[in-house]
Amino acid sequence: MYPKLIIRLNEIRENAKKLVDLASRFNVEMVGVTKVVCGEPVVASAFIEAGIKKIGDSRLDNIERMKNAGINAHFQLIRSPMLSEVSRAASLIDSVLVSELSVMAALDRELEKSGRKIEVIYMIDLGELREGCWHEECMEELLQAARFKHAQLTGIGTNLGCFYGVLPTPDKLKKLVDIANTLKEEGAEISVISGGNTATIYLMEEGTLPEGINQFRVGEALILGTDVTGQREISFLSQNGVELQAEIIEVKKKPSRPASPRKHDAFGRDVEVEDLGTRIRAILALGEQDVMVAGLKPLEKGVRVLHGSSDHIVVDVTESAREWKPGDVMRFGLSYGALLRATTSPYVRKVFEDAGIIR
Repeated sequence: MYPKLIIRLNEIRENAKKLVDLASRFNVEMVGVTKVVCGEPVVASAFIEAGIKKIGDSRLDNIERMKNAGINAHFQLIRSPMLSEVSRAASLIDSVLVSELSVMAALDRELEKSGRKIEVIYMIDLGELREGCWHEECMEELLQAARFKHAQLTGIGTNLGCFYGVLPTPDKLKKLVDIANTLKEEGAEISVISGGNTATIYLMEEGTLPEGINQFRVGEALILGTDVTGQREISFLSQNGVELQAEIIEVKKKPSRPASPRKHDAFGRDVEVEDLGTRIRAILALGEQDVMVAGLKPLEKGVRVLHGSSDHIVVDVTESAREWKPGDVMRFGLSYGALLRATTSPYVRKVFEDAGIIR
């Protein structure tokens, strides 16, 4: 049955071990992020077997799924909870990233009812312009956050690279350390400075990570061995953790240039097409509903992805030495965005190669 996503737990486990080892040299704790695999419990287990003690996810459904599957770990919610889900969050998580005092206050009230306490990492915006209080005027807000008793401020954090691709430089992260030190001087008990994600790994590789940064929240590097912000494959990690397989339903010779006049495709895109004359084109039973087509990386030589609609992807196989036919299966690596959509699609079968599990 295709399309099929192959997830190789041994490769992911080895990536996790290597990253845990690297991070330990800098006194950095690794939070293994499972959101790109929809909180898959067997992936969380692979992280834990590699030495990761905290699991991070942005969705409470995913955290609940892992807990129900018996995953024994510290669970960190890496997106601020909605006010409408604060009650549920208070019962499921051990730590949380927050960027609004009203959310923290609601969490504190809910936690007081049960007597529970959770750790709060308050987010600082260092220029990515996603979540967090602005770094130049954040101290008053942070000191107010430190007053809550059940939602306890134990750290500060930042996100860089995910939204506008702002790079996490040593200077930017030093600002985060300085803010933490000022908070400590004001009496706040700050033990966590969560300044890293996959885009920050290069600072450890180069040895330029500012002292004091002690937590990274990482998913992409663990599973794919890549850093999309830096547009690189991480040299000491495996890029073979996942593979997408799709079946061919048509192979025909056709002109490479479509007829005129043209406007936009089904997704409103203006598609540029190069006229290369007559080409051999194969259609895959796979589409934008299943995967981010632009993030597919052919593993077959001489294959080029041309374009996709909701349920068809056309590839050029003219330069391939293989004579493709309907029923043949084509293999692809994936970008982070492509993996995210493939794991979310109910139409893509998930095969956990080293566990004998198919979902």
